[in-house]
Amino acid sequence: MDLSNLSFNYGESFDVDAIGTIIYRQEAHKFDGSLLHDFDFIVLTVHEEQDTELTVEHTLVGDLPCQVLNVSVNSLRNWLITGEKDDLIRCFMEGELVKDQNGKLAMLRREYIEFEQPLRDRKMLYEFSRFLSIYVEAKRYMQSGYDIDAYQCVLVSLKHWARIELIERGVLPNEAVWEQVKELNTAIHKLYEELTQSTETISQRVELVLLACEFSVMSKMAECSVRLLQILRSRSKPWSIEELIQNPELKIVKNELPLVMRKLVNRSLVKESVIWSGAPGYGSQGIRYSAE
Repeated sequence: MDLSNLSFNYGESFDVDAIGTIIYRQEAHKFDGSLLHDFDFIVLTVHEEQDTELTVEHTLVGDLPCQVLNVSVNSLRNWLITGEKDDLIRCFMEGELVKDQNGKLAMLRREYIEFEQPLRDRKMLYEFSRFLSIYVEAKRYMQSGYDIDAYQCVLVSLKHWARIELIERGVLPNEAVWEQVKELNTAIHKLYEELTQSTETISQRVELVLLACEFSVMSKMAECSVRLLQILRSRSKPWSIEELIQNPELKIVKNELPLVMRKLVNRSLVKESVIWSGAPGYGSQGIRYSAE
C-alpha cells in the first residue's frame, strides 16, 4: 500500500476526533536487525484534549501494520520546546499532513521552522532551568566526593548550555548539538573538549567546568529568563510559587522553577514580598514574587 492509499484509508477509519493527522514513512529497512525492526509507517494523531500526553496503538490499516501515536497539541508544543521525543518530532515535522483542522498544525510547524519569539524565549527558559538545576546537582555531588556522578551531571549541564548558545545565535538546536556547536567553534565546545579529553583528573576537570558554569549562570540569568519575567509583569498582583507552577507556559519548568525563582531574587531581578493572610499559625505569611 502506498502513502496516498494509506492516507485515504486511515482518514476514513480512525481520526474522526483528531484535530490533525500526520503520516510518516520510515526509511526502508533502517531498523532491520536481530533486535530492531520498526514499523514502516507511523501515524501521529493530534487531539485538543489537555490530558492526552501520549498513547500508542498498533493496528492494521488495510493490510499494513502501523504504529499510531495519539498526543495532545499542548504536549506536542512542549516537546518542541524541550527537545524530548526526537522520533515523534521527526514524524510531526517530516510526515505528510493529511488532516489539519483550522490549519493549527501547519502553523505550529511554521513557528518551529522559523524559530522566532515567543518560541525562542520559551526554549531559552527551559534550557536555562535545566542547566541551572543540573549544575547545582553536580556541585552537591562534588561536595560529597562523588566525582563520577558529578562528571555525568556536568556533561549534561554543558549540553543545555550549548543549546543556549545556539538559541542566542538564532539556531534551532537539533539532536546532534555538539556537531552544531563544533562548527561555531565557541567557548562551550572548548570546555566540552577539556572535560572529555583532558589528561587532568576527573575532579580537576569537573571543578574547572563548574567554575565556568558559575560565571555563565550569573551572566546569562536575565537574558534566559525573559519569558518568565514577562509573565511576572503581566499583572500588577504579585505571584505565588503555586500560581507560577500552574501557569500553562511554565509547566515544562515546574520542577526547576523554585530554584530559578530563588536565584532571580538573589540577583535582584525579581522582587520578593511577604503577604499576610490574617490566619494564625503556619502559612499565615506567604511569599510572593514580582518583577519591575
